[in-house]
Amino acid sequence: MQNDNYRQPDSFFYAFRHSCLGRLVLTVIILLILSVIAYFTCPTEEHMRAEMDDNIKQCIEERDSVTSDWTETMVKNTRYMFTTADSIMTHPEDLRVFKEFNTMAYYNHSLFSTMYIFNSFHIEGKRCALGIFGLVIPIVDFNDFLLREGPMFKEYERPVQEYGSSTEQFFGDNPDLGGVFEYNGD
Repeated sequence: MQNDNYRQPDSFFYAFRHSCLGRLVLTVIILLILSVIAYFTCPTEEHMRAEMDDNIKQCIEERDSVTSDWTETMVKNTRYMFTTADSIMTHPEDLRVFKEFNTMAYYNHSLFSTMYIFNSFHIEGKRCALGIFGLVIPIVDFNDFLLREGPMFKEYERPVQEYGSSTEQFFGDNPDLGGVFEYNGD
């Protein structure tokens, strides 16, 4: 009798790996291994702050607030990961002003960490860094920094005017804000 089937029977591991349950189990095992690695390599607060100080110095030195699109910002942030700022800054006053008007907060999420920047422009906070697998990935943009504070509108002392009226018709007099206000009752 002649056997026309020369195919070897599949091994158990090959059959398991190509089954739906096998693929699911292998995916879960790989994700667990990656989670354990991410947990133990999550950057600390000191490491994140040191890297972000360097990245912010580089961003301030470039002073490029006019970017063409998001890819240019992404390329700059990727470059910040692998380079360091110059030891002598050309604008050291801007770094002092940055630290005065901006606050950075560190958040640890077990598997990764984030850093947010808070200022009066971004009251709710803006993510400026992501730390995972021992890397600090900057997401900074020069437009997110607050380097000056001043009035948003000019001429605060100008009297309130009715829209479309001449300059002589006012709604009332501006109060004298120079002294102490005391409530005298009705």
